[in-house]
Amino acid sequence: MRQFKPKPGTRSATRILHAPFTDITAFTRVVRGLVRANPLGCTAYRGAKRTHPPLEIVREMYTAKFAYTSEKGKRVGTGQEMYDTVDGYELGVASTISNMANIAAHRGKVRHIREADHFFALIKCHDPDKGLFFVSIARDRLTVASYTDDAILKRVEAWAETVPALA
Repeated sequence: MRQFKPKPGTRSATRILHAPFTDITAFTRVVRGLVRANPLGCTAYRGAKRTHPPLEIVREMYTAKFAYTSEKGKRVGTGQEMYDTVDGYELGVASTISNMANIAAHRGKVRHIREADHFFALIKCHDPDKGLFFVSIARDRLTVASYTDDAILKRVEAWAETVPALA
């Protein structure tokens, strides 16, 4: 069983995954499943101007990496594009691969390096007794931050044990 390793300073703990998520679909399935099913027992709360859901994605970042190679297979350039939505990521990858002006400028064939892509989602959770805490899911790690009670960390650990991709 993978353990969370506490960090000094603010109350946070990180679990490094045995294997990174294989693709954006697997990553999205875990993030959306967490928000939809709410296995952490979070509750809705009233903020300054509105009511917030129990779990809320507050930030997303998806980075796609590309390599440009000459006809002889020599790398002639690289690039990366960052998007704040899954749809933006998918459309951006397709757009970059088909951008003839960019390909001509690099004088090479473009290749999307999927295994080098980065995915990240920050989820805000409201514990009815302990206030707000954050769950950050990245392609290669899971972090719980700003929690005030070890019971919160234990709930996240218990949930993570039920998700094979977070092993």
